[in-house]
Amino acid sequence: MGNEGQSRYPSDVTDEEWAFVAPYMALCREDSEQRQYSLRTVFNGLRYIVRSGGLWRSMPNDLPPWPVVYQLCRKSATYTTDCYASAHASAI
Repeated sequence: MGNEGQSRYPSDVTDEEWAFVAPYMALCREDSEQRQYSLRTVFNGLRYIVRSGGLWRSMPNDLPPWPVVYQLCRKSATYTTDCYASAHASAI
């Protein structure tokens, strides 16, 4: 999946957006399922689902398998919730 700088879908992340997101994506453990694929491609899969309102199981075949992208979504949601909870607790 070597089209790193090329957009295949309107939902694909731009180079500028990726520069912002990449450090956070690199927090995925080395042995996580997402690391079998380019993190940018996995993130593009997540954006595809969000922007298209599509179903997980009907993701295009040129994106990572839907369970890989779904797992990233679940981990991101947990991480974001934990961050907000920490920020809220420190503000009290």
